[in-house]
Amino acid sequence: MSMFFEEIKKDTLYIAVEIVNSNPEYNVFENGKETRNLEDLKDEFLNQNTICSFIKLDDTYIGVIDFMLENPNDHYPWLGLLMIHGDYQGYGFGAQAYALYEKEMLKRGLDTVRIGVLQENKKAQHFWESKGFVYYKTTSSKNGCGILCYQKSIE
Repeated sequence: MSMFFEEIKKDTLYIAVEIVNSNPEYNVFENGKETRNLEDLKDEFLNQNTICSFIKLDDTYIGVIDFMLENPNDHYPWLGLLMIHGDYQGYGFGAQAYALYEKEMLKRGLDTVRIGVLQENKKAQHFWESKGFVYYKTTSSKNGCGILCYQKSIE
């Protein structure tokens, strides 16, 4: 089985909505509600500032990844979202997708990655720390949620 990224387009956005809605706990942390709709996700996944892709395992859409090669605020690459469909969690696909992302960043000549994790999302904090990310500061989102900022040097 091979894993790869496929760009999210307007006509495939509905698949991203299904993946996001398979993670109601995250949606509550992020937006205060369990589900999102096409309109909610259009700006998030169809924009010029980030690279938004599906995570595919052969022909199956198993997740979404959203990242920025250079954040204008600090000039670092940022991984905005790596989400695996609820049905496919617990099989190591998140770790596999992250490894693929890291390879992609190295190919582009980048050696450091930053992420922000919602303070309430203990599961995500544990996951990213297990991947070698190191906490460096806390900030807050536009809706006032605490965001833990992590960084990792990749090689």
